[in-house]
Amino acid sequence: MRSLVLLPGFMCDRDLWTDMVPDLARLGALHYGNVYEDDTLEGMARRVLDSAPERFALVGFSMGGFVARVLTLMAPERVRGVAFIASSARGYSDEETARRKAGYRPGDQPPRAAGAVSTATGLHPDREKDPVLLDRLRGMQRRLGPEVRKRQAALVRRDGYADLERIACHALVVACRQDRLRDFTETERMAKHLPHARFEVLEDCGHMAPLERPRELAGLLADWIRREGL
Repeated sequence: MRSLVLLPGFMCDRDLWTDMVPDLARLGALHYGNVYEDDTLEGMARRVLDSAPERFALVGFSMGGFVARVLTLMAPERVRGVAFIASSARGYSDEETARRKAGYRPGDQPPRAAGAVSTATGLHPDREKDPVLLDRLRGMQRRLGPEVRKRQAALVRRDGYADLERIACHALVVACRQDRLRDFTETERMAKHLPHARFEVLEDCGHMAPLERPRELAGLLADWIRREGL
């Protein structure tokens, strides 16, 4: 049976994938990568590999895409294909790392005034105050808690575009048109550096593609998996 290993983004748990599960489960057995107990990309990749099936298709969303790049190069014989969703291979500056360590979460903005309600810039502008989506984002953050945030914020993310050129398996790169957390050109650049990549764009979608466009994203993954015979 085909297996899919799913790697979530910063401060996201398995609820990130809930709306995609019915479609993804038709493709094979789903496995949720543990990216919560390590503070390095290499440590996360090893932990995921330790509990993963012998061979699998790998799907990395946002931060999970950074882990997916490292994992694929660490064990290329085990990865049938790798998908990068709303991700990047750009190195993070010291300032960006410091902001993460200071407690900023993807999608958060400092309140504009006392008592003001923060908006989630991780969502499409038309959905940034959607109560259901905001509750799910905040619920994931609450469940994971400050210790996971501390570990994930400490990740060192070095430029990895040259590393992508060493990934020999089939790859899918998905960018989101209205992503305000990930520069479109960063994700597009990933596809240009991957030797066997397919590049797709989700329209009318902010950064949080698995929450905002679950059926469309699942459809892209299914089509890619079937076309490449993964």
